[in-house]
Order: sequence, then structure tokens, then C-alpha cells
Amino acid sequence: MKMRGAGPANDAEDDLRRRWVVSISAFDALIAGDQKIEYKDWMPDGYRESLIRQIAQHAHSEIMGMQPEAAWISRAPSLARKAVLIAKVQDEAGHGLYLYAVAETLGARREDLLDALHEGRQKYLSFINYPTLTWADVGALAWLTDGAAVVNQVSLCRTSYGPYARALVRICREESFHHRQGFDLLYTLSQGTPAQRRSLQEAVERWWQPALAMFGPPDSLSTHSASSMAWRIKRATNDELRQRFVDLCVPQAEALGVRLPDPALRWNPERGHHDFTPPDYDELMRVVAGHGPRNKQRLAHRRRAHEEGAWVREAAAAHAAKEAAKQAAAREIDAQEAIAQEVDAVEEEWPLWEVFVRPRRGVGHTHAGSLRAPDAALALHSARDLYTRREEGVSLWVVPSRSMTSSDPEHKDAYFAPAADKQYRHASFFPPPEGVEGL
Repeated sequence: MKMRGAGPANDAEDDLRRRWVVSISAFDALIAGDQKIEYKDWMPDGYRESLIRQIAQHAHSEIMGMQPEAAWISRAPSLARKAVLIAKVQDEAGHGLYLYAVAETLGARREDLLDALHEGRQKYLSFINYPTLTWADVGALAWLTDGAAVVNQVSLCRTSYGPYARALVRICREESFHHRQGFDLLYTLSQGTPAQRRSLQEAVERWWQPALAMFGPPDSLSTHSASSMAWRIKRATNDELRQRFVDLCVPQAEALGVRLPDPALRWNPERGHHDFTPPDYDELMRVVAGHGPRNKQRLAHRRRAHEEGAWVREAAAAHAAKEAAKQAAAREIDAQEAIAQEVDAVEEEWPLWEVFVRPRRGVGHTHAGSLRAPDAALALHSARDLYTRREEGVSLWVVPSRSMTSSDPEHKDAYFAPAADKQYRHASFFPPPEGVEGL
């Protein structure tokens, strides 16, 4: 007699339960060991959902952040400043692209994320939606809000999700250019006329509170911080990041000759940090709810741009489909020719394969060398024996050499030269004044 409840269904449930226990144990071990979680690794649903929420908010903030400065491109006071703003706006679009691609590795669809943004179902850093009234506001926006972004995102470069961490390394490099060119703009104004210095002071007063609010609510009111810290998605709390930002800004403000608008701001030797007045969290919640001074206007502009750009997306998709059809036809011809010349397919020498090794989790595969093998399976085994016999790696790729295309080393100067003439894209182009730290 079978026990009550026993049977195939219960066996399947027990098997699923055992698999879940093994998977969660492996996940917890990676987190505890400060290792990276990769997109093919098992992860709890809550971890995946938290990442999608945070990455989507980050991506939305990047593409919405294009608007405040884009309006000043035509009004910038010099050709160089126009080029800098164009490059900055271009970078923000690129950051959005990186981040939406990262969200897609977690199973999210970019179209769904954009729909959620346009319909107001997902949040973004809406504190960038204050007006840029003067040229000084453009500099204050970059110095303070991009400076806040750098503080936050440098911390996130150590996030536990590998694709997100690697995307942030490049994003932070570009955000440092945004931050420093904003400081350079303000420093130029600080050396100008009394009217320019007054405009500088007024802009800093307008953007100080929004910059503080960008770090979110205090830890005691933060909904997601505890789980994000436990999973090491975040590596520092909102309050820790806000304090770090204030400590960096004070000496920079002194170099600019501006007064930060906080009468309580002073150095506390006992804490080793500056005391300061927290941002108005009621105002923060009001703006996050969509009631800021430019929320509706800029979200409407974003929706309109998306709708007007539909033909570009459709044309790109049609072109991609056409090219794919051409390539499929070419492959079919190649396959037929290969069959007709089957005798030549059996080469006197085995095909050449290129080997790529990933030395540890969280970093990319790098080229290690070449070998010859009759098929992919033997190529992989040979690559393991040749290139990782002393535990040099955790992952291997083998790629047929004939399938790879590369630039010509003899043409490297002409091929890559255009990128070298835009020095303003690098933070080093904007040297800070002597004694200024944290830039």
C-alpha cells in the first residue's frame, strides 16, 4: 500500500525543492565570497527583480538626463563648449544603451522598460528635472549632480552582478569627464565679472538640494536598501554616500569661491566628517511622485521623441532583416559550394582555432593563443590542457580562426586616429586648480 500523498507529483516537488536548496546554497556562497554573479548563473527571483528595478531606474535617468543640457547646446558661449555639451549628451544616450542591454541579460525587454518609463510606472532620478535657467546652471548641474552620480556609481562598480559592474566601469570613466568639465565651467565663471560670480553662486544654491536628494531617502526610510546591501547589489548606504559627497564638495566649493547654501555645514572633528542639513525629503517624495517643476514637460518630450523616432527603429529593423537574409543566402551558397568541394573540406592540416580564457569571475575573456583541432570538442579539450593546466582560468572559449575578422595592424594609425582628436572627452583635459581634491 502506498502512503497517502506519495506519487510522481510529490517526487517531482521533492526534486525541485532539492534543486532549489542546492542553487540557493551556490548563490549564497558566491555572494559571501564577494564573487560576481553572471547572467547564466542561478539567482533568486528577488535578486533578479531588484537588479531590473535598479538598472532600469539608472537607464531611465541617463536618457532623461540628456534634456537639461541639450537645450543649451545652441546657446553655449563658444564652439568648444558646444562640442563638450554634444559629447556629454551623446554619452548619456550611450549609458542608457549600456544599461538597457544589461537589463536584457536578466530577461527584461527594452521595449517594456521604455513603456514603463513613458507611462510613469517606473521611476528615474527626477531631481534632474529642475530648470537650467542660466549658463551657470549647466555647470552646477554637471558639477553637483554628475558629481553625486560619480560617488554613487564608483561604489556600484563593485556590485555583485558582473554585467552591471563591468558596464559601470566605462560609465564612471565618462561621468568623471562630465563632472570635471562642469567644475571647469564654474571655475571659469569664478574668475570672471561680478555678474558671472553672482550667477555662479545662485546656480549652486539652486542645485545643492537636488544633488543631495539624488542619493534617495535616509536609510531608515529606504525600502530596498537592506536587501540590496545583503545581496551586495549596493556597496554603501544612501546616508554613507551622501556624507561622502558632502565631504568632497566642501573643498571644491572653496576653490570656486562659492558658499554652499547650508548654515549648518561645518567640520565635525569628532566624527571626522562635515555636519550638514539633510535634503527636504518631503520635497523629494513630491518630485519622485512626478510633481517636480519639469517632470511632466520632460517626460512628455521623451514620449514625443520616442514616437517620432519610431520610423528610425523600423528602418533599422528592416535593414537588419535584409542583411540577415543576404547573409543567410550567402551562407547557403557557401554551404553548397562546400558540399561540391567536399574533398577540399578535409584539409591536410586541421583547422586553426583561437583560444580565449577568462582568468576569474567578473572579468572578460582574453586571447591566450591558437591551436589546431578537427572539431570544437577536441579544440576545447586541447585548449584546457594547453592554457589552463595550472588553474589559470575559470572559463574557455574556442573560436574558428576563419570566423574572426579584425582590423589591419598596418592601418591602426588612420583607423583609430579620429578618436584621438576629441581630447575634451577625457577627464584629464580639465585640470583642477592646485589643491582641489576629489575630482
